[in-house]
Amino acid sequence: MTSETLWYANRATGAVCLVLFTVVVLLGIAVRLRTRLPGLPRFGTVSLHRALSLSATAFLALHIAFAVFDSYVGITALDVLVPFASAYQPLWLGLGTVALDLMLAVLVTSLLRERVGRRTWRAVHWLAYASWPVALIHGIGIGTDTGTDWMTWLTITCVAAVLTAGGIRVAHCARAARRTPAALLRAAEGARP
Repeated sequence: MTSETLWYANRATGAVCLVLFTVVVLLGIAVRLRTRLPGLPRFGTVSLHRALSLSATAFLALHIAFAVFDSYVGITALDVLVPFASAYQPLWLGLGTVALDLMLAVLVTSLLRERVGRRTWRAVHWLAYASWPVALIHGIGIGTDTGTDWMTWLTITCVAAVLTAGGIRVAHCARAARRTPAALLRAAEGARP
């Protein structure tokens, strides 16, 4: 594969990763809110979330492989795993490495969910909320398509979707927190002799 082909492949897989991981975050929020997608039972939303997570991870592996194999920038395997160690754009590449490391923690604990326990899995799974914006900033900072109309609109669309879903999630949690004390009080009053 030529360096130019690797460069195009790296750009394409980076854009696909943005879309896939955005959908994964949206589905994760939908699962947490117990939202059913049209035409799918609830477990279908969970299954789709898991399948797309693995697909997104596969595209991420391709994205990283294309970057490492492209000799033009000289990214090493160490640069992929150790944040801010690269000689090539250390800040932007380092943010990508941080996002990868966070996602690896989420992936490993998800695969070992039964062994690590639900509480540990859930605590580590929160890192997905941190990895998405870090990866987004990585793409904006290092991406060669940043500033093109199509990439600008793709980025805006992904950010708007995640902010909207995140806002719905926060509002849902706030409503649940307001209802919980009242429900507990009513239950306690109903239990009095």
